[in-house]
Amino acid sequence: MDSIEGNIRLLLQGKEVEESQDFCDFTLQDQNEVTAKGVAVSTPGEFTPELRENVCFIVAAVLLNSEGHVLMMQEAKSSCAGKWYLPAGRMEAGETIVEAAKREVLEETGMEAEITTLLMVESAAGSWFRFVVTGNVLGGTLKTPACADKESLQAKWVDNLGELSLRGNDIYPLIHRAKQYWERQEDVEPWHPALMPVDKPHTKLLLRLVIAIRKRVNNRVCVLTSDKTATHLPVTEINPVRSLHSTLRKYMTEIFGSDLPPHRPQGILSTELMTSNPSGTHDGACLTLLVPIRKALEEVPLIDKYSWVELPKQLGEELLNRMAKNMIVPLNVIR
Repeated sequence: MDSIEGNIRLLLQGKEVEESQDFCDFTLQDQNEVTAKGVAVSTPGEFTPELRENVCFIVAAVLLNSEGHVLMMQEAKSSCAGKWYLPAGRMEAGETIVEAAKREVLEETGMEAEITTLLMVESAAGSWFRFVVTGNVLGGTLKTPACADKESLQAKWVDNLGELSLRGNDIYPLIHRAKQYWERQEDVEPWHPALMPVDKPHTKLLLRLVIAIRKRVNNRVCVLTSDKTATHLPVTEINPVRSLHSTLRKYMTEIFGSDLPPHRPQGILSTELMTSNPSGTHDGACLTLLVPIRKALEEVPLIDKYSWVELPKQLGEELLNRMAKNMIVPLNVIR
């Protein structure tokens, strides 16, 4: 059980979990097998993520100056030329999230950035992900129209977005969250600690769950473990053609049965991703999601091969603290 406690501590510190192998308790093939009879299976039995082929990883950087103005760029590509947007774009082969974000900022605005934390993770279906980051500008020269190229026409610090013709309104909540983060008063309204992506390659799209529950008899926090092989935190393969909520619900049903206990995904504890070189096969990712159960442990039956592990009191309280407002990186499931 020490490994479970140790991995919960590592996740709360934003570090890579220590596991002897890559676990997956509920593969796409498993998911297809439990699909109700007579229902057409829409999920491939095997899915190998390939960057720019069947999976898309986007980075978006929200950078503010000392006056609270946001760094924006004017699009050059024909489909949205002249429109304004955050520096953002697709990850390239062999990149980490931080490397991709720094590259996009430099290419589209001329500025050199230091990335300090993830702000949000967004997903659409199970194969499109956007990693929203923030940080500090270290230097560089703001791109002017004289330096326009295929990446962007120009960049500038913007106070009032209403004065611009935007490529999309989807950036408003990203900018709002970044301003909340940088304007926070820690003693009044604490926020989650800085969370950096973990640079770790995966061959599959995976969702690791930290399912937390209270034990009525002593009010201690417990987390669910899978005992299918070595004891570990439960992991499911992400369905690439369905929403993450759909993947989560199907896996929760596999664990608890059709009478699901009340629960709500709280947010992201870690993001593990490093794309492979063009000839590689490691374009997967693993998201660790905190899922509190709003019922006492004694009232929640389990299917075989899963069990509860009680956490030490202090560690349980630290996990509970992450369920407070703004204490975890949010997951926004678009569809």
